[in-house]
Amino acid sequence: MAKKVLVISTSLRGGSNSEILAEECVRGAKDAGNDVAYISLKEKEIKYCIGCLSCQSTGRCVLTDDVAAIMEQVKEAEVIVYATPIYYYEMSGQMKTLLDRLNPLYTSDYKFRDIYMIATAAEDADSAFEKAYNGLQGWVDCFEHATLRGMVTGGGIDDPKLALKHTDVMEQAYKLGREL
Repeated sequence: MAKKVLVISTSLRGGSNSEILAEECVRGAKDAGNDVAYISLKEKEIKYCIGCLSCQSTGRCVLTDDVAAIMEQVKEAEVIVYATPIYYYEMSGQMKTLLDRLNPLYTSDYKFRDIYMIATAAEDADSAFEKAYNGLQGWVDCFEHATLRGMVTGGGIDDPKLALKHTDVMEQAYKLGREL
């Protein structure tokens, strides 16, 4: 049965390695017959959460930017794949900012159940990805019906578009999309 899948590329650099892998995941998910949407955070206005918590009673954020439209897609997706470059052993700042701003979903009737991460890093050690994965796990833990299911990592990928030469990682991203 086709699933409603949302892939979010959080890199702000066009043609980034994590974006390349996100697009490969999209290709796999579409080839599997899923209903797939793709969002890039490039050129999106995403303000920082101000911690007012009014969203807990109103179900929406007081800030006006592109997050409301992104949040609606996140809420309606059954599967979400976040793609991020690793900066200083952590997810990108824009990904963390988006996760913070998705706080209004906490009290909503969200549909997402399965969450995945795709990440690229200059360092090749598995440990380069642990903090980013744990950070996403912290967000997922706040949503009792959601589970962080896994991650595709591309280590040793530092130069622009180098992911294209890492056929093993490209295949993993495609396979993730196929198997969502």
